[in-house]
Amino acid sequence: MTLRTGLLATAATAMALPALADVNIYTTRQPELIQPVIDAFTAETGIEVNLAFVSEGLVERLKAEGARSPADLVMTVDIANLQQIVDAGVIQPVESEVLTSAIPAELRSPENLWFALTTRARIVYASKERVAEGEVTTYEDLADPKWQGRICTRSGLHDYNLALVAAMIAHHGEDYARDWATAVKANLARKPEGNDRAQVRAIWAGECDISLGNTYYMGEMLADPEQVPWAESVNIVFPTFEGEGTHINVSGVALTQSAPNKEEAIQLMEFLVSPEAQGIYAKANNEYPVLEGAPLSDLVASWGPFVADTIDLTTVAGHRAEALKIMEQVNYDG
Repeated sequence: MTLRTGLLATAATAMALPALADVNIYTTRQPELIQPVIDAFTAETGIEVNLAFVSEGLVERLKAEGARSPADLVMTVDIANLQQIVDAGVIQPVESEVLTSAIPAELRSPENLWFALTTRARIVYASKERVAEGEVTTYEDLADPKWQGRICTRSGLHDYNLALVAAMIAHHGEDYARDWATAVKANLARKPEGNDRAQVRAIWAGECDISLGNTYYMGEMLADPEQVPWAESVNIVFPTFEGEGTHINVSGVALTQSAPNKEEAIQLMEFLVSPEAQGIYAKANNEYPVLEGAPLSDLVASWGPFVADTIDLTTVAGHRAEALKIMEQVNYDG
């Protein structure tokens, strides 16, 4: 075979290879929080990824599109949202040893319908001036009358607080959780308002001494010059459930029922739990990796270690309706 013939044969073979398909993602997270890890995947594999930000109506959109949906993956936050897409029947299970070996059982669906990518802790922000070290130890302790007029929270009907109440139900039962929510409401310094960062601002302003919040908000406040004084006025405290660990929630990923590029989508899912991707994604979001041994960002590491509650998040999600009922019954926001 001549050189020219060989070159032509090689070119023909190359032309016959299938082109790499794009992966399309519907995400409820801001695309800039995901882009760094997506760029790393594309650089490694050559597979392009398209992000579509869907702030509201994700489930409704997937149901309306049905089998014609271009979405391969869904990326969202909070166990309630992940359970919602499970209940809607718009995702499919993924059998992957890579995923199941990397992600602890309590951080993925029992049917492998969704997989956590990062975690965040629901912690207490405590005034450096007015709350002594060791004064806050458990979530149950927030019901103690010693905190009367000293607690700020966002709405009790927000997903983050409902997840905490649902976890309280899982640990202690519905009656206990109702009494706890009633007592915490009695300890509020003001009616619930604003987001988690607004509660830290209230501590800085002297309106209350402690608040509930997610860990990553500390990173967001430190990145905003106006909010740095708020962040510097508080300590991060990791309370636990009595005899258990600190309440956590997750960001996660799921494969859609339609998934036109299923093979490439699963390849991306598996990349997302690699040590490289876990470090990139967790750092971009000021969150904790799910892969054991994956590096923490310097900022997240500076908050200190904690022991996460190991209760199955699907169990927590199963108590969400009861949690909502309790918060409405006690008129938490009233």
